[in-house]
This record gives sequence, structure tokens and C-alpha cells, in this order.
Amino acid sequence: MYGDIRLLGGTSTPDLAREISDYLTSPLCGRDIIEFPNENLFVRLHASARGQDVYVIQTTSMPVNRNLMELLITLQTLKLDSAARVTAVIPYMCYSRSDKKDQPRVPITARLVADMIEVAGADRYITIDLHAGQIQGFFSIPGDVLTAFHLVSDYFLTKRAAMVDPVIVTADLGFAKKGRNFAAKLNTSMAFVEKRRTGSDAHAEAMMVIGDVAGKDVIIVDDEVDTGGSVTQAVDIVRQHGARDIYLSFVHPVLSGPAIERLRSLNVKEIVTTNTIPIPPDKQLPNMTVLSVAPLLGEVIRRAHEGRSVGELFNE
Repeated sequence: MYGDIRLLGGTSTPDLAREISDYLTSPLCGRDIIEFPNENLFVRLHASARGQDVYVIQTTSMPVNRNLMELLITLQTLKLDSAARVTAVIPYMCYSRSDKKDQPRVPITARLVADMIEVAGADRYITIDLHAGQIQGFFSIPGDVLTAFHLVSDYFLTKRAAMVDPVIVTADLGFAKKGRNFAAKLNTSMAFVEKRRTGSDAHAEAMMVIGDVAGKDVIIVDDEVDTGGSVTQAVDIVRQHGARDIYLSFVHPVLSGPAIERLRSLNVKEIVTTNTIPIPPDKQLPNMTVLSVAPLLGEVIRRAHEGRSVGELFNE
């Protein structure tokens, strides 16, 4: 139905793009991405994409607006070059927290981003662990919303036997459903940190622990860490309630502002995350383990190209 797979990596995730290329044994296509002195971006393909099945790999982490515009311009470039199908592979979707109108006179920016990706020329999209499931409904084009749950939970399964009565703790009640899936797979008990968010900024106040963590190893799970405030409070409160060793697990290492210093100061045994967002050397901690999502994305790209089920990967 389509031509060959063509992989095109953006500037935000060069290492991940190369890993996906290696997994698929398909080279990355040549392109020039030029930023002019006035901050305008220019994209030029080295070869024609006419009639090909093209996958643009670009995460939309910091600098968010630059990376988003680069993605949009690249999508339009491919569409104008008559690519048969263009898929936006976005390991981390920006603005995903702005998913509802929860107060007067505010935007739903996640919907705007979805519209822009579609208008720019994407025929499909692939992403990992959206902050809210309803964002899938903002897209009119088909997509594969993946999860790193199996990747991360399989890693903890290898450590399960050495843990003392482990318990899964979610950093907030909004992550409770995914936390239950974690607990079921690891065959552990579960607890919750109840918190109350104040105002429209990023500040939140941890209130109490619902469940028993005393004398147990604790795995605190969340979808992303931005400034690190919520997980810092979660670590502090489970420690106050008698937790033994503490592990942190999150998919998207946004790590903005004071996040890395907060994580560095925490008394935790291990921090487990993924490379949906590249972590620069100055933000890599000695107790940090980074799992690669490249095999997951690579296999989904292969199956999408061949018209095979993606759900089979997860026994669905």
C-alpha cells in the first residue's frame, strides 16, 4: 500500500532516533534543519520522500515551542513532497496537562497541539503515556498511544525477589488506576499519597498516605516528573510513615527548574525512568536508571508499516 519505511529524526532526540534506526536496520534520512538569526526554522530533505511511508521522530520537550515548530514544519515539508503517509512519532507530547477547561477563560492547549499536528500534514501519530487519556479524542487522525508500563514493570520484576514486602505508591490519586496495574503485575500491595493542588500553578501540597507503608520497600510511580515537587513530597511523607527503601519510577523525565537538585537530595535507592526525553549529562544521577523505549517504538513502527496489530504486543 505504501513504499518503504523512511525514518526522519528531529533535533530533539538524536540518540533515540539512532536507536530506532538500528532496531529497524533502516537508516535515518538526510535532512537539513536550519535556524536563522531571527529564530525562524527551515527544513530541507536530502532526497525525495514521494510515495514513501515516513516516520518523523521528534519529542516535544524543552525547548518546547522550538521543538514543536520543528515537528510541524517537518511534517508539512514531507506532505508537500508527496510522501504517501506521514506519521508523527512523539515520545513525549507537550502541553498534555492542559487537557480541559477547569477554570474560566483558559485554553485547552492539548487540543490545539493535536489540531496543529493534523493540519501540518500528519496522517497518523504515535506517542507514549499521555498525561490524560481524553487527549486521544482531540485527534481526528488515527494513532497508537503506547505505554511504557510493561518496560518499567518488567524491570522491577527482576528486582522483586530482593525487596522487602514491596508496596506500590502513586504520587497522586489521578495515577491510581495505572498504579493498580503496577501492583497487580508485581503482586504487591498498594498505597496512595493524597494531595491537594492549590491555584493554577505547579504547586501541590501532599496531605497524607492512604495505605500501609511501614517497614516496606516502596516504589513511587508517576507518569512524569517536571519540577519534582510532587515526588519530593511523596518521598518525604512515606518516609515519615516508616517506609524502608524507596524507589522512584516515572516515564517522562521533564526535569525542569529545581527538579534535578531535588532528586539529588532525596534519600532514595534508585530512580527509574525512560529516554522519551533525553537527559543531559549534568542531569544524570548515580542512582538513575534510564530504560530505552527504542525497541517499543521500533516494533510499533514496523507493525504499522506492515499493517499488523499493535495490540498483540501487549496481549490485547
